[in-house]
Amino acid sequence: MAVTEQAVEIDEQKLGEFMNQAVGELGATVGAALVVIGDKLGLYKAMAGAGPITSTQLAARTGTAERYVREWLNAQAAGGYVSYDPQTKSFELPAEQAAALADESSPFFICGAFQLFTSLVRDEPKIREAFTSGAGVGWHEHHHDLFEGTERFFRSGYNAHLVADWIPALDGVETKLRAGILVADVGCGLGASTILMAKAFPASQFVGFDYHDESIEAARRRAADAGVTDRVRFEVAPASGFTGTYGLVAMFDCLHDMGDPVGAARNVLRTLEEDGTWLIVEPFAGDKVEDNLNPVGRVYYGASTLVCTPASLSQEVGLGLGAQAGEARLRDVVTAGGFTRFHRATETPFNIVLEARP
Repeated sequence: MAVTEQAVEIDEQKLGEFMNQAVGELGATVGAALVVIGDKLGLYKAMAGAGPITSTQLAARTGTAERYVREWLNAQAAGGYVSYDPQTKSFELPAEQAAALADESSPFFICGAFQLFTSLVRDEPKIREAFTSGAGVGWHEHHHDLFEGTERFFRSGYNAHLVADWIPALDGVETKLRAGILVADVGCGLGASTILMAKAFPASQFVGFDYHDESIEAARRRAADAGVTDRVRFEVAPASGFTGTYGLVAMFDCLHDMGDPVGAARNVLRTLEEDGTWLIVEPFAGDKVEDNLNPVGRVYYGASTLVCTPASLSQEVGLGLGAQAGEARLRDVVTAGGFTRFHRATETPFNIVLEARP
């Protein structure tokens, strides 16, 4: 039976609004690469606190070519990243933008996120192929900037909240850490969370686990640089296969990436002390799709499409929770793994912090 095409009336005002939105998206897409360039070449850091500066002066400070720097500055000014004075033809990085673009110790530092997401654009052909084959794409199959960008992006939040807010929100855990316990940081990546906890709680011992060899090697180097190798070690192991007995097991922004999160939960239960705690930090999400149709949800759904869901589908079971699983779905996973106590300990605009007990 033939399908009859029906004429559709176009609301020109709505179309115009969408086209304006699309132009903004184009600017944001190309702008992301420009942020990575500014970050990696030290352009933002050179502008931070420098006051008005010309393209010639910035190029001299950073050892870059003036003509490229001039065009980059024009684009940055058009996007509102820097301000421009037409009288002096100079540019300035406002203090607010500097906090986000130049200060890696700032809780608002965002350059790691741009590094992360531009790496995913490079991997678009792999994901597009997976759309048709249904196969997964493992974390280790992505561009190196994904590993470093993820660590830099999440490190800002960990620095701001992990020791000050998240651990104190857990029942009795801070006291145990100060007295001295053994801690497993599962899915530790480059070790930012592990090293941060080790610095804050020198009486405790920490083991970081990740299945990705390259990340573990980098984590070991960073622990040595931080001077915490007396209480930190890193080992290659999957979430379902790490061993030991721990007073605290932590998973930061990784449970949803696992192919078999229920199997991981069972292994956590096996390795926890009787009165131990499982700390689960996950991307902030509501339980329904409509709860997540907002700017944060958009970022996380996009990342989930390009890296989180493919990573899960590349592993055994391939549950594919996705980065916007929500608390109710995570509760199902944790209780299916044998835990009897589960609640939301605290939250930020970007994370939910969950506590599970045997």
